Amino acid sequence: MYPSPTSAERSEEEARQTRKRTARACDACYKRKIKCDAAVPQCNWCSHHNIPCTFQRVINKRRKEKTNTNPQQKSTNLAERIDRIEKLLTDSLLKEASPHASPSASGSASFGLKLPSFPALSQSSVSSSVPLHFAGRELSVVSLLTGIPLLLPEGQEWIQTRTGQKIDVEKLSPTRPPWEKQRALNTSAWLSDLKTGTLFDLPDKTTVELHLKRYGLSLMQSVFPILDPKLFQETINAVYQEPYPDSYYGQAGLRGCIFAFLAFSSLIIDPCTMHQPPQPPPVDGQKFFTQANLSVPQILQESPTLEGVQTVTMLALYDLVTGSLQSANYYGTLAGRMLLVLGAHTSPESTENLVSPVTSLDFRVQRQLRSIFWICYTVEKDVCIRIGQPQMFTEENCDLTLPPGYVERLYSTMNGSHCCFAQESPDNPLFPVDLRLSIIKSRAYSALYSFKALKKTDAELLKEIRELDDELERWRMSVPLEWRPTLSFSHETPDPNVSMHTVMLRLNYHLCMTIIHQASSRCKSWVKGQGGMMDGVSSSLALSVEASRSTLLYIEAAEHVLVDGIFWTVIFYPMSALLAIFCNILQNPSDPQATKDLALLRTTTGMMERLFSRQPYAVKEIVHLKLIADFVSELYRLATCAIEKAWNERT
Repeated sequence: MYPSPTSAERSEEEARQTRKRTARACDACYKRKIKCDAAVPQCNWCSHHNIPCTFQRVINKRRKEKTNTNPQQKSTNLAERIDRIEKLLTDSLLKEASPHASPSASGSASFGLKLPSFPALSQSSVSSSVPLHFAGRELSVVSLLTGIPLLLPEGQEWIQTRTGQKIDVEKLSPTRPPWEKQRALNTSAWLSDLKTGTLFDLPDKTTVELHLKRYGLSLMQSVFPILDPKLFQETINAVYQEPYPDSYYGQAGLRGCIFAFLAFSSLIIDPCTMHQPPQPPPVDGQKFFTQANLSVPQILQESPTLEGVQTVTMLALYDLVTGSLQSANYYGTLAGRMLLVLGAHTSPESTENLVSPVTSLDFRVQRQLRSIFWICYTVEKDVCIRIGQPQMFTEENCDLTLPPGYVERLYSTMNGSHCCFAQESPDNPLFPVDLRLSIIKSRAYSALYSFKALKKTDAELLKEIRELDDELERWRMSVPLEWRPTLSFSHETPDPNVSMHTVMLRLNYHLCMTIIHQASSRCKSWVKGQGGMMDGVSSSLALSVEASRSTLLYIEAAEHVLVDGIFWTVIFYPMSALLAIFCNILQNPSDPQATKDLALLRTTTGMMERLFSRQPYAVKEIVHLKLIADFVSELYRLATCAIEKAWNERT
């Protein structure tokens, strides 16, 4: 044990420690600005220099008082801030609860619901890669090519100048674009399945096979060739093999593919197979989507496989069809990265085995991966345009050779029955949109809306617009005459061959015209008024507006052929067209066409309500329908005010 100090030593040590706690520097050390050990009776410095060690100077208490009062002052200021915040929150809640507080409470006359308002986001909270321009004016900073969910102060000022009215920011600037919604997950059911251990239980094998049989007989197999029926049957056999596999992690891709397929199959509505026995039992698509989603982290830890790519791609399609664009973008990016690892972006389909029956397993796998590549390529172009995100599949990195015989097969099959084609030719997919249009969309985005494109001069921009317009016209002329879309559509010249396939064809053609020619709004010649160039820019913008009118007129004429559940797939086309027409009315309110355009705004609201009523689970999504109705009603109100203001000024 260590020896204990004597009492004298303890008393001297205790005195020194006490002195250290309350001491200050002696007069000599303080004067020389050196560290004082405050030893008794003399500090080290004074003892070494044999001088008196005194503590006689007067200490200034000002600093001590400041340090003592500062925390109290901070506490007082913090308390006052908290009181102000609480008061503001209380006032805000009371105002929100009041039936007459918010103008959005009396929004669309179509719905008698009291719903929460949607506050506008700050500009700093949203990325701004592609600002929207119209006739030389920058209206928004949100990353959308054809939408203005968020308005710049300059855009608001321009609208108020043209209309003489103050805009309702809550209606015209919602937190999300009108064509995008956020899916609400049933967390209580998910937690219940997690507690009982049934979260990853497989469905009945017969149910999966019946859904696979319906998919193989439906048009969806040709439009979305996400599965090869023979390869997927092998996946089913591997998952349901005996003895039952103990390890879930070893089969994450296989199980996830089963869950994702049933979620995707729940969205299939095909009149061709609706009455063909045996009908598969209905499934809870949201439940199987959640189960497949939970398998994604393990899939990403494993080496990429066909089943893993199919799982993530079907999750992206499910989100795209149900309107969750951000989630669809994330899943599509994951699937794209997996396809890049597997080499599907540079492996065009071979023509060697087209004559003989397909018997090679490797050939089937490679062909299926290539089909999934085209699905992801098509989906990415649509999502990039709708949310303004950069592209991953670019022409510089991908082999865009079309599948053998694709162009000839695409329009020849439209002369017959889609149902017969789906049963007789399951190995010849059509894809959702003409792949050549998707390639033009990709080139238009890169040339006109990429980060590099935003720095181009007026001459470079107009050159790109002219070249893209020529390419789009060459595509249009290559379409057989009976299916060829026209720039202007009217009820006087209806489409005699209208079908779901021609609807998507025309809508995408009009969208390409809009995004190509609307880029002319960025030209600086709008501000400078440079004579001949101004005329060219004006005609280019007029083409985009005319394409937007044709979009609304064609959807109204083809409303009867739109299948149920298609609302979130097509809503972007009329909403983006509405915004272009709205801006044109404000730009030219005295034009005779403005009155006709105003009627289009009015009739489109009812058309979208009818489409929404045919959407499954419409009651659960009534909140978003009210947001859309408020958005369109505010556009109609402001457009009406602009025309009235122009008329009053002229008279």
